[in-house]
Amino acid sequence: VQLQASGGGSVQAGGSLTLSCAASGFTFKDYVIGWFRQVPGKEREGVSCIRARDGGTFYADVVKGRFTISSDNAKNTVYLQLSRLKPEDTAVYSCVTDPFVSPGPGCYDPYLFRSWGQGTQVTVSS
Repeated sequence: VQLQASGGGSVQAGGSLTLSCAASGFTFKDYVIGWFRQVPGKEREGVSCIRARDGGTFYADVVKGRFTISSDNAKNTVYLQLSRLKPEDTAVYSCVTDPFVSPGPGCYDPYLFRSWGQGTQVTVSS
């Protein structure tokens, strides 16, 4: 299982970014792929997840209405569109996957996801 996250950067508050997670080494449609974020000194925070097979999604309340997760099954890639960004969205964003997690509250729990990609830094300035 390999996950490659990209697309991070620095933006001003109110701006937008799109993160990508390219997946390989597993049957993409059978897994849930999610995004977590972490700032130094804090716990990892579940942001969103998607099951490519049926498009089932889950969003944390703090990003609902501002972030959109989607998948391109032909490219084995999951996207996370970040809009109306706030300084508190600043973090390292990592994509994760596991075949036994369903879109829902489990997407909050980092210990349920056995495969992690490297992170991509998102910095939002005020």
